[in-house]
Amino acid sequence: MAAHPRRYCCETAAETLEWMNAIADFIRPYKPLLDAHVVNFFKDRLWELVDDQWMDCLRKESVDALLKLPSGSAQEYWPESLKQFLCNLRSLVLPRERELMHQMLPNLHVASLGTVLAQGMNLKKKHEVEILAAVVSWIAHDSGAETIIDVGSGQGYLAQALSFQYQHPVIAIDASLHHANVTNARAERIKKHYAAKKSSPHLKVPRTITCNILSSEALTDLSITSLCEDNTEESTGCGNRSEFGDSESSKPSVAKAINLYNKQQHSSAFFVLAGLHACGDLSVNMLRSFVGCEQVRALIGIGCCYNLLSEDCLEKTDNSCGFPISNAAKLYSLVLGKNARDLACQSAERWRILTADAALQNFDVHAFRAAFQLVLDKYFPEILVSSPSIGRQGKALRRQQCRRLRESELCCKETSSKEFIFSNVVDDRCSFFQVSGKLSCSYAKGCQEFDVQGSNNYLPFKEFCKSGLTRLGCMFSEDIDLLEIWKEAQPYSEFIGPFWALRAALGPLVESYILLDRLLFLQEQGNSVEAFLFPIFDPTLSPRNIAVIARRK
Repeated sequence: MAAHPRRYCCETAAETLEWMNAIADFIRPYKPLLDAHVVNFFKDRLWELVDDQWMDCLRKESVDALLKLPSGSAQEYWPESLKQFLCNLRSLVLPRERELMHQMLPNLHVASLGTVLAQGMNLKKKHEVEILAAVVSWIAHDSGAETIIDVGSGQGYLAQALSFQYQHPVIAIDASLHHANVTNARAERIKKHYAAKKSSPHLKVPRTITCNILSSEALTDLSITSLCEDNTEESTGCGNRSEFGDSESSKPSVAKAINLYNKQQHSSAFFVLAGLHACGDLSVNMLRSFVGCEQVRALIGIGCCYNLLSEDCLEKTDNSCGFPISNAAKLYSLVLGKNARDLACQSAERWRILTADAALQNFDVHAFRAAFQLVLDKYFPEILVSSPSIGRQGKALRRQQCRRLRESELCCKETSSKEFIFSNVVDDRCSFFQVSGKLSCSYAKGCQEFDVQGSNNYLPFKEFCKSGLTRLGCMFSEDIDLLEIWKEAQPYSEFIGPFWALRAALGPLVESYILLDRLLFLQEQGNSVEAFLFPIFDPTLSPRNIAVIARRK
């Protein structure tokens, strides 16, 4: 029986560091597994990275059991070492249950967005905006701040909810001019709706700013200068657009902006920084801005795209890196690397709700992509030198195939109700290849395979390769012996499911380390700052659900 592991907490810097060190010590033996990339599965025989006893057990396991593995679920008959691995891993991962939110934010009321404010949002986005807007408003009132800076505002969903529903002055900052234009146009429509109802005589409309936030200093300067401009200019209705250059000379002075604003207000101007899935280093720049600017009274940020973080020791830049940011973590010198940071975006909850059929198709496409790498290695080695990426293009193709399949099923009533159950949650992960109106699935029991000279799943693989070569600008030729390559790879494709499930199990642990590093950075600032980590979204709907919250005492 697996030994019961200890529980960790992060209420103090010392406790947080202890937790991080425990994660780092756990991760180190599995670093090759973290560094691996599934595209090289056959080329580098990556299944050999997994303990033989574990692989021998998992390759015979049901798909349902593999889907629960990233959540730490183990079967009684599994090897003791594997059960202990999952038990220890589960104890080190940050909890994702939302009960803590209401303990930390008493009397929090989450208002439902009306149809006008929610227009254009999918279920996931509506869920996120409703909750985060309520949390940001609660924190703003609790910290004595009024104005909200929405960092990486996108199309302005959060900014508009805070403005129209919670009546906060909001400045929406985004790098995309298109996003600013969409935000402004959408805000104008919402304003007209509220004006027609005459329910809010003094409507607050988000002000939009278009610029690249390349550093925490730029974000700080931009935020305070915006407050000064808001105080000296009358409201012009729908948000204004300002563009700030990236050169040093174009940055406004923080001290001058603060002094000017305080002089005009006869008091200090306070604001809250908020970010809904602020990408890569942007989340980290928010933390540094909070620490470096007294006018920022509070911060709430939910990060994403950890693969886009700049990492110390790996990045040759003059700017501060996005990971690690705490002094203690820098001394520990744990290097994650891009593949491990990319893995941090995996969701155990999403794995758990996949249907077996969708998961099997997902394993198939991993096999196709890894075998396609063998094609490139043998016939197009010059392409590999440039590290080609067809991931996003491949995802777009898979989505098109998913849509075609669903449309086909609507017209085909004889499809069993248990076959291929889809939801919005599955779209990004499932992959389907239709040949002659049928679906291939090399793992599914009882499924009729496409056999070409005895090779299972060859025709879908051939289709995948043709599409991939086209997207890379390469000509397909009959001289390329795809059948030979598939015969070489296919016998080992049964290892992909277990391999990918084990890697996915490590993903939440990597994310926990990154988030604890951010918490520790805030805790290192001393007693003047309170900092917390806790989940605010349903992890099934929104896997990046843990918020970093900080406020000045």
